Amino acid sequence: MIRANASRCPISARCGMPGVPRSTYYWMIEHPEAERVDPIAGDVHAVRCDSHERCGAGKIKAALERRGVTASRRRIVDIMKRRGMTGAYARRRSEPHRTRADEARLANILGREFDGYEPRTRLAGDLTYVRVGGEWAHVCLLIDLANRDITGHSAGRARDASLVLAAFATLGFPLTEVEVFHTDRGGGFDDTRIDGPLDVFDIKGSPSRKGDPYDNAVVESANRLLKKELIYRSHHTGLEQPHSDLNDYVRWSDNQRLHSTLGYRSPNEFTQQGLVL
Repeated sequence: MIRANASRCPISARCGMPGVPRSTYYWMIEHPEAERVDPIAGDVHAVRCDSHERCGAGKIKAALERRGVTASRRRIVDIMKRRGMTGAYARRRSEPHRTRADEARLANILGREFDGYEPRTRLAGDLTYVRVGGEWAHVCLLIDLANRDITGHSAGRARDASLVLAAFATLGFPLTEVEVFHTDRGGGFDDTRIDGPLDVFDIKGSPSRKGDPYDNAVVESANRLLKKELIYRSHHTGLEQPHSDLNDYVRWSDNQRLHSTLGYRSPNEFTQQGLVL
């Protein structure tokens, strides 16, 4: 803009309008390479906006390839740094919770075999802590192992069976289609209120082994992503907003989020293409 108006007004006026020091203007003239803007910077910015600024370089690379744009991770990282785009991050925190289920001798039916199932036949669930308004709240996610779809979800103050039942209530299909329900050994799942629906619909319970988070790795991973892509990036003063944000996040995750496990496809896209893990 300064260069384009060279014949209309003096340099001091041209630099003064956008607030650019004259020394900077002269330096840019001597270093024209500094003005170069990466031609895919706009595409990177658009992908970040579409993901509500949740995607990192790997997901952006996959999304750009869908648009016919090829770029290396290093190039994308460089663009992100230049534009001040920072990736979401997770904070580790351990919250031990003892329950009588720790001593129960129940079979782990899945045995870490999380792939190769028909849609809706194998659900995995977990309860996780989230910080809301300076207090602890909890979220329950139910994951379809066939396509990593978040089929059910709920949030509340109590870490008990009521939260699990509330997540079941959001399922978009009948419980008669579910054959196995895999969980950890938390007290929220060790409850007669959960046993009732499982018995009625002939669903087999499959608890993880005692103290082994890898036995429920799919939902543990979903919890981690939920926290770094939603909870840690938002300021919630009460549960009303997290409920609304959680609904939006689940819709985005199921329809737009590119999952590396699914070959960088969304869960719904993966299912519509008739693919299996």
